[in-house]
Amino acid sequence: MNNHKIIFTGPVGAGKSTAIASVSDTPPVVTEATASDMTKSRKPTTTVALDYGLMDLGGGERVHLYGTPGQERFNFMWDILSEGGLGLILLLNDARPNPLVDLAFFLESFKGFVAETQVAIGVTQTDLSDRPDLSEYQNWLTKAGLIVPLFEVDARKKRDVSLLVEALLSALDYGFEE
Repeated sequence: MNNHKIIFTGPVGAGKSTAIASVSDTPPVVTEATASDMTKSRKPTTTVALDYGLMDLGGGERVHLYGTPGQERFNFMWDILSEGGLGLILLLNDARPNPLVDLAFFLESFKGFVAETQVAIGVTQTDLSDRPDLSEYQNWLTKAGLIVPLFEVDARKKRDVSLLVEALLSALDYGFEE
């Protein structure tokens, strides 16, 4: 049996826990706690350690899905969870005031990991945003010299999240290069 590990990261409210739950073939493990800081204005609970799910790809292939906490104060978990990871899925909440700042922050925070693996980016909550499309993200990535899979996703939809996972696995297989 081949086991792989993919990391989901992004800011609070981007849909990491929801995405893992939508594609996991087992009930996900979550470490949610009542939000006690500025996060409580966005949502009542937040991940404080990790989320975990498992995808069975068939043929003896399994993908372990680990979601990081979105709050920077839990960033010590980011390195712990990334250890041995195959790649990174970065989820961004398009309805946040400046998701491009989030994009830059998380790519910088996971720079070493991404340099050794690959990243795929999913933009969530586009229905709650006034941004017309993903061109702002694509322009930012192009200026940064990054060629990575970029999709609009609904973290609640298994099909959308599965596509994101498949894109990451394909990027790893075919080695998208800057």
